Amino acid sequence: MFTIISYDIVQDHRRTKVMKYLKGWGTRVQYSVFECDLDAREFTRVLRELTSLIDRNTDSVRCYRLDEAAVKRIHIVGVGGISRDPTHYMVGGE
Repeated sequence: MFTIISYDIVQDHRRTKVMKYLKGWGTRVQYSVFECDLDAREFTRVLRELTSLIDRNTDSVRCYRLDEAAVKRIHIVGVGGISRDPTHYMVGGE
């Protein structure tokens, strides 16, 4: 499901960890905003990891899960587009 994750992290070190973690799951579309395509299991994993990376007393992470109808209603003014590229790949196999 198309997921927008935004964050407001007080400490630089934690903010960098969150940004680097999210780069493995989605596309950075603004300074503190990522667009990701996550199934339910992936979303649970990402949410759990983000919870462990932040200070819940000072930081904030917001996740917006959008169905296809909502994605079609996204309007972008200026440069950029909705990122629908694969965000990560499975390597290996038999």
